[in-house]
This record gives sequence, structure tokens and C-alpha cells, in this order.
Amino acid sequence: MKIAFVFPGQASQYVGMGRELCSHFPEAAAVFEKADAVLGFSLSSLCFEGPQEELNKTAITQPAVLTTSLACLAVLQKAGGPVPAAAAGHSLGEYSALVAAGSMSFEDAVRLVRKRGQYMQEAVPLGEGGMAAVMGLSSEAVAAVCREASAYGVVEAVNLNCPGQVVIAGDMAGLKAAEPLLKEAGAKRVISLPVSAPFHSRLMVPAGEKLAKDLDGVALADPSTPVVANVSADYVRTGPEVKASLIRQVSSPVRWEESVRRLVASGIQTFVEVGPGKVLSGLIKKTSREALIYNMEDLASLEKVLALTKEVS
Repeated sequence: MKIAFVFPGQASQYVGMGRELCSHFPEAAAVFEKADAVLGFSLSSLCFEGPQEELNKTAITQPAVLTTSLACLAVLQKAGGPVPAAAAGHSLGEYSALVAAGSMSFEDAVRLVRKRGQYMQEAVPLGEGGMAAVMGLSSEAVAAVCREASAYGVVEAVNLNCPGQVVIAGDMAGLKAAEPLLKEAGAKRVISLPVSAPFHSRLMVPAGEKLAKDLDGVALADPSTPVVANVSADYVRTGPEVKASLIRQVSSPVRWEESVRRLVASGIQTFVEVGPGKVLSGLIKKTSREALIYNMEDLASLEKVLALTKEVS
């Protein structure tokens, strides 16, 4: 049985994430301590105690979700959990996947995603851009509507999450123009998302340019575990490929549905979502009904994944 580890992105954060594992496992506590030292403030207290509105700020959310995910991974590895044949992550989760695959250090990753969050927030002034989830339309239909609505403003299909769920992003004029057109095209719902910027749209190009300079100063090794990248929905196998994909990723669609299909086509039968929440588990379930799906974020879910390890060993 081939297993893939998948790592969540923004929208998975919640107050209290990681706290239970840290109270039981020194490996998890060490990851949070390292993040606090690298960032120069107590990220751990924001994760454990909140407040939620602070945790929801992009420049906090990104290092918080990454740190929690890698604390979960540290516990899983120490406890003798399964060894993945491949890895992937949704948006910022790709950084967690790359750390897990030995392509970059945790310290570099936590610094990079902190800056990535700041750059993405700075690219578009607050209130001038946003995102919305479109339910019940194919990605092709959503993209066609976005092209039509682009006469009024910037709007693009940016998160191709699973069949029937696509997220769009753009400026307010583009989003406003797209909503009635999407409903005319047959969308069941168009739900405005509580985010502070139009992530993964072309409005994020300036953020990608800034991030590229930071990536120049980071050592990126070839991944020891194959990683499927968001931008290509295919494997990145070398350090230079990793760097190019991370720069493009900021302003390119997250091709998550295709990434899951690529993993399944490679023989992956079981997915373990490592980190807070079960967002990716739900998306994978809608994409591949045959896949076995687990998550690992606390003691109860750890036991289930360790039981899986015994089954496959």
C-alpha cells in the first residue's frame, strides 16, 4: 500500500492547534520553540491561545499552519508512523511537504512563509480584492465565466480544489461582475471567503517577485520524497524545479484536484493529512472515492495512523 502525506494550507487554522501534542511529545514542543526563536515572537501562544482574529492574519496564519503541520510530522516520525511514497501540500502546505521531503530546512521554511504572507497581503490593499468559493460548476465553466467577467475587472479561477468546488479571486469589480454570471451558468452557490487578499491571482505577481529574492538566499535540495507541485500538478524532482514552482505558485492556480489524481495515477492508495483540520481530507474524498483517507493532528488521530502503520508493515 503506497501512502502520500498531504499538508494543509490557509483556512485550516484554529485556536488550540498543536497544543495537545506539545503537552505530550517533546518533539512537537521543540518544533514550536524553534519557530518562536526564528520569528522572534511567540507563535506558539497564538496557536495555542489565540485570539482567532490574530491567527487569521495571513502573515501569522502561514507560519502557524506550517509549524503545526511539521510538529505533527515530528510526532508521527518519532512514533514510527508510515513512510510516505510521495507528498503534496495545498498552497502554503507545499512548503511543509518540501520540508518533509528534505528539500528545505524548517527554519528557512518558517521565515519564507512569514514573508510570503506579508508580501501577499501587501500586493493588494485591504478591501480591494477578495476570493469566493463557487459550488456546483466545473473548473472549465468557472474559467469561462471569469474570462467573460474580466471585462469589468480582474477575476480568475485560482483554487481548483475538487469536482464541483472552485475558488475564484480578483479585485472587487471583477468578483462582483462574476457572481451573477456564475449563477446564470448553473452554480449552486457563490460564497465570499473571509480572506484578506486575492491569493493565487495575477494580482499577486509583485509578491512572487519579492519572494524570488528571498528564495535566492535559501538552499534547496532535491526532494528525497517525490513532491507534487501545485502549479504543474506533477512531480518536482530537483532544487531548481522547486524554486521555480514556488515563485510561480504565488500568482498561479492551485491545481489540487489534478494533483490528487496525479498521486492516484502513481499508485497512491492512502492519504494522510498531516496538520490542523480535515480540509484536504474532504477534497480528496470528493476527488477519489477509492482512496483511504486519514488525518493526524492530535492524540486520537495519531492512534489511527499508527494502527494503519501496523496494517501495512
